[in-house]
Amino acid sequence: MDVTFVRVDNRLIHGQILEAWVPFIGASRIIVVNDEVASDIFRETVVRMAVPHDIEVLIYGVGEFSENYVIGENNKKRTIILFSDIDDSLKAYKTGFHFSKLNIGNVHCSEDTICCATSIFLSKDDIMNIMSLIELGVKVELRSVPRDKSRDFLDVMKGITF
Repeated sequence: MDVTFVRVDNRLIHGQILEAWVPFIGASRIIVVNDEVASDIFRETVVRMAVPHDIEVLIYGVGEFSENYVIGENNKKRTIILFSDIDDSLKAYKTGFHFSKLNIGNVHCSEDTICCATSIFLSKDDIMNIMSLIELGVKVELRSVPRDKSRDFLDVMKGITF
């Protein structure tokens, strides 16, 4: 299987991805799945400029990615797939991109969110979308960087109320 790591991180490509996750996984490809970046040449250029030249960068909108990307058919490259939010990861799953594990590494704080872990603030909609993924068989972990202990979403939610 070529996909090694599927992550939700509202920052998409940044230092934690490049300095921690890429070496930890041994990734040689990063795929950004985000409608806004895919439709904005300036944002796409900025994303590409942030990544070292020895790492392949692909950028797709959610629908295009889900329809065209099949796990296991992409040259066995270790790949990091980045979604900017939980909703996009659920949309991708429901439209054909099936993955077995999702890492939630950073979801920004906004109104009506609760802190579930360091740098992870979830709304009721986020929680419902995660529960939908879990019902579809996806294991969901909360973890910012590889050195952090992986925390199972369901275990974390046992102690949290909205």
